[in-house]
Amino acid sequence: MKKAVKTVGIILIAVVIIAAIAVGAILGRTVFVRHPELKGEPEIGKWYRITPDGTKSSDGSEWHGLIRVGTENKVAVYFFGGGVSINDYTSEHGKEFFATTAQVQDFVASGGIGSTSEENPFRDWTFLVLPYASGDFHSGTGEYHYTDGGKEKVVYHNGYSNYSAFMDAAAPYIGNPDVLLVTGFSAGGFAASLLADDVIDRFPSAENITVCVDSSLLLYDGWHETAEELWQSPPIIADRLISDNLVLDSLTALHNKRGDTVKILFDCSYRDDTLQEYQAYIRTGTMTRNKENGDLFQADLAKMADGLQKNIPGIGIYIWKYKEDPETRNTQHTIISGNVFDRLEDDVSVADWIYAAVNGNVQSHGLSLLNE
Repeated sequence: MKKAVKTVGIILIAVVIIAAIAVGAILGRTVFVRHPELKGEPEIGKWYRITPDGTKSSDGSEWHGLIRVGTENKVAVYFFGGGVSINDYTSEHGKEFFATTAQVQDFVASGGIGSTSEENPFRDWTFLVLPYASGDFHSGTGEYHYTDGGKEKVVYHNGYSNYSAFMDAAAPYIGNPDVLLVTGFSAGGFAASLLADDVIDRFPSAENITVCVDSSLLLYDGWHETAEELWQSPPIIADRLISDNLVLDSLTALHNKRGDTVKILFDCSYRDDTLQEYQAYIRTGTMTRNKENGDLFQADLAKMADGLQKNIPGIGIYIWKYKEDPETRNTQHTIISGNVFDRLEDDVSVADWIYAAVNGNVQSHGLSLLNE
């Protein structure tokens, strides 16, 4: 009997060790990934951190950008997502609503559109990556001060300050690219719409320019006030926000200024389970996901698509369905950081759709999903 118990114990210990090794291996490929700081000339194809002086995450911790220099004279500026702060309450309860530190985001850069997979048409491009830890769609320059338990605290909505410092520091390694892609997912998609014009100004040599917004739709009557007062975004950014649809306002302003010199793309899951949750908070004060919220989001997305097509002739729109819940029909949030190579609609992947637009063939897919 004792021998059997001892054997079982050994087996259990072995199982625990194997599980720990497996978990460690996963963490080693994800949250524990930390790219080296760039010193001297970068090695082609290798990821590095750039940590400009004075940059910080919303919690005051270190913030950094990422760079990978490619072999082609083409650059992608890639904004990460991770929630948003829209008012005093959300700023004071940061982790409930947005990423507050950039410390565990490095691994995201090498997946999806940033990967070196053979199926990735962007694998040899130079990538400039903006991790997200400011709650302000990468667009703020402000500090929010409040008192908690008699102690003064500060939330740094410094997204634009971080972005600007990183872009200046990365510029010497970029050269003069012919082709530029500005993109981002979720909060980073909002950032791509808000900052595309600023990014384009930094690359005067680029004549082939594409902007792609992935999974970014939230309707809120207070966007202008939030940008102006809470985030303290530059006026040129905040002043574009004239309605409850931040992305529609920003992309329309971009098209009105740049015309057909910039190809504009928008993609979204047709019943996005995360965007509907944040939209429910804006509408009711409670973060919830359910079929009713999915129905509302699908209707909002249909209006968004109509508005984009009306305001921006020639825009490319990709509406997709992935990991649909059988009961609520709600679907996965964001795609370019993960399964961007999956052929979800019309046997075309989002990566191929973006690449086709870069090469002058702007298409739309999946619009019929909005009527299901």
